[in-house]
Amino acid sequence: MDLFSSVNDDKKFQPLAERMRPQTLADFAGQEKILGGALGKMISEGQTPSLIFFGAPGTGKTTLAKIIANTTDSNFVKVNAALSGVAELRALVKEAEDQRKFYRRRTILFIDEIHRFNKGQQDFLLPYVEDGHVTLIGATTENPFFEVNAALLSRVKIVRLEKLTVDDIKKILRRAVDSEKFSVEERALEIIADFADGDARMALNVLEQAAFGGKISVAALKDLLGEKIRRYDKRGDNHFDTASAFIKSMRGSDADAAIFYLAKMIDGGEDLKFIARRIVICAAEDVGNADPQALILANAAAQAAQFVGLPEARIILAQAVTYIAGAPKSNAAYLAIDKALGDTRGTVPKHLRDTHYKGAKTFGHGVGYKYPHDFENHFVRQQYLPDEKISARYYEPTTQGAEAAIKTRLENFWRAD
Repeated sequence: MDLFSSVNDDKKFQPLAERMRPQTLADFAGQEKILGGALGKMISEGQTPSLIFFGAPGTGKTTLAKIIANTTDSNFVKVNAALSGVAELRALVKEAEDQRKFYRRRTILFIDEIHRFNKGQQDFLLPYVEDGHVTLIGATTENPFFEVNAALLSRVKIVRLEKLTVDDIKKILRRAVDSEKFSVEERALEIIADFADGDARMALNVLEQAAFGGKISVAALKDLLGEKIRRYDKRGDNHFDTASAFIKSMRGSDADAAIFYLAKMIDGGEDLKFIARRIVICAAEDVGNADPQALILANAAAQAAQFVGLPEARIILAQAVTYIAGAPKSNAAYLAIDKALGDTRGTVPKHLRDTHYKGAKTFGHGVGYKYPHDFENHFVRQQYLPDEKISARYYEPTTQGAEAAIKTRLENFWRAD
């Protein structure tokens, strides 16, 4: 062993995030839902199949792959998809064959950013994954169903890792503090955990940088992070107050206010899914049939924002928010379902019952049903509500926007004298 290998082997020269990387499932924080089930059992019993871990940065994809290798006493080989070609893969497969032949050890081939593998690279791996030459574990922040070809997907199990909670991050930070004997203010740990937004690596990096100045304090974090620490607290009252104001501004048709609160949430690091869900709900609850296009636009924006990510997602969300704020409003559909949910007792009329099974007509099912498309305007009056609800009215359309036409049509059909 020379001087340089000795230095490289010394853990104190590694970043804190690497030094604190868990070696066993017992030390792994978060992902209890998946590790408490079949996957955790398979790992413990050394029967892990080929996998693709899909999740945000810092959720433990690489760490979990290394734990699997340790638990199963496997040869662990890490490859970055952006930097590797078929020639390197061929050499690694040969190494895996030697490991199995001479040492009776299987090889876990960990491919980081597997979504960057091209079709040729993915196709090359197929036979070796299928016959067990290697156990493939891929890691990606992108949806593998969009980025990995179907042939390879059919040979692996996809595991989605959820973003770590604030409590998960605090456990990781506390373990690091105890291990490194850092002096720290408890409030500082809470700030780091909130700031990291589910990314354990980021949290440990911030902790390590703050420790260079001595005690890890709130003041030290403000000096270190500056404007990155926002007043928007995702766990406090301000979080819910802002979300409430956001929705009420869209409902109240104030596009400027709605954009302000959207910016406030984005600037504070709010989860894009949280924002998008509020926009979709508002489109259905407050715009409704006054402008049916609003829900289509909101849903498309929610999907596009996730696909594109920040910073560009802000533009997509802004389009949806301003459209909904400026759209005509109706909560008639929302009121209708809530009213109906409180009044669901009643028997389905016989002529509306299912007739697809043998013998249904002997019970009178379907007898007397009139097929609307056989009539003028594709409409015919007949009873649809149960006898007990014959006079019930749940949906009361407004005269706002496109719902005015719906109101007229329904009144002409059903409510005319």
